[in-house]
Parts: sequence; structure tokens; C-alpha cells
Amino acid sequence: MKIEKDRVVRFHYTVSEVGQPPLESSKESEPLAILIGHGNIIPGLEKAMEGRGAGESFSVDVPAAEAYGERREGLIQRVPKKHFGDRRLVPGMQVVLNTNFGPRAVTIEKVGMSVVDVDLNHPMAGKDLHFDIEIVDVREASPEEIEHGHVHGEGGHHH
Repeated sequence: MKIEKDRVVRFHYTVSEVGQPPLESSKESEPLAILIGHGNIIPGLEKAMEGRGAGESFSVDVPAAEAYGERREGLIQRVPKKHFGDRRLVPGMQVVLNTNFGPRAVTIEKVGMSVVDVDLNHPMAGKDLHFDIEIVDVREASPEEIEHGHVHGEGGHHH
């Protein structure tokens, strides 16, 4: 069965910045499961998977524009320090902040007495990424998964 829209793919990945050592990998844990064609992974990687099947391994370079987008200036926001709890904050540190749009990875820019400036760009924005992918299996999605737009059960989303 080939990878196409409304199919569920389970795969292992290793991601790095182009020319750099790996940033993260799923090799030591469960494969990631995603529903294809519903914006669950970056567009460049989804495109590279289409038409492949279980057992295939491949590598692909995804430019920033097809990954997490280019870095945008002016996405600095001032947040009251109390939102960070008791954590010791240092510039450059990445933290997950609960926003009106759900949890979001932000980077600490500047720490003041009572406020913190954070950069809302995705930590990987502006970076060209290299992926090593191993397709574990491919199956048809259930009608419920298609309706919800994500995978249920093993390796996926739990309600």
C-alpha cells in the first residue's frame, strides 16, 4: 500500500539542520503515526513521503519555507514572569508556554524583574532541515480519523 491522502503512516525519523548533527530521533522509541493530507507534518516532508511504501527508507532535505517557515521579525512578546512558574529563565532557553492558541514553543529573549520577552518564532523557523525516514507501515485511516483529521490509538492522538 502506497502513501497517499487519508492513509496513516507509521515511521521513524531523525531530523537535523542541514550539515549538522541530529537534533532528535524516534529510533529509541515508538514510531510516529500521522494521517497524510491533513497538515499534521511539515509540507516538505509529507510531499517527500507520497507514493512510498512500508519498509522504504529515504533521506530528504526540506527548505525552511516548506518546513517551519522563515523567521519573522517582530514576533517578540512581553509576558508576565508569573506565567513561567518558578523556573530559572535564561536567554536562548526554549520553553513551552500555554497561549490562547494552545501550547507553543517559545524562545526566551530577555528576562526582566517582572516580565519576560519571548520570541514566538518556532525554534526551527528559518532552518533548512534534513530528515532520515524509515517507513514502518501504511494503512487506510478509519472514517473517524479522517473526520477528526488525526490518528487515533497507537502512536497517535488519544482523546
